[in-house]
Amino acid sequence: MTEVSTIGVDLAKNVFQTHGAHADGSVAFRKKVNRAPFLSFLGQQPRCVVAMEACATAHSWSAISRN
Repeated sequence: MTEVSTIGVDLAKNVFQTHGAHADGSVAFRKKVNRAPFLSFLGQQPRCVVAMEACATAHSWSAISRN
């Protein structure tokens, strides 16, 4: 199967639910990732689109990731 082309992220305070999909839409993975290793987890993935839920916690996360 081909590499992940899209990763969807459901943001929360401590645990993020991620869903990776191949270009054909088939499931590549479903994984819970804690906040601390989240950026490392994304860095290990191939270059792809990352779509994040846009809610109040998403804005909080974006402020943290800019530092």
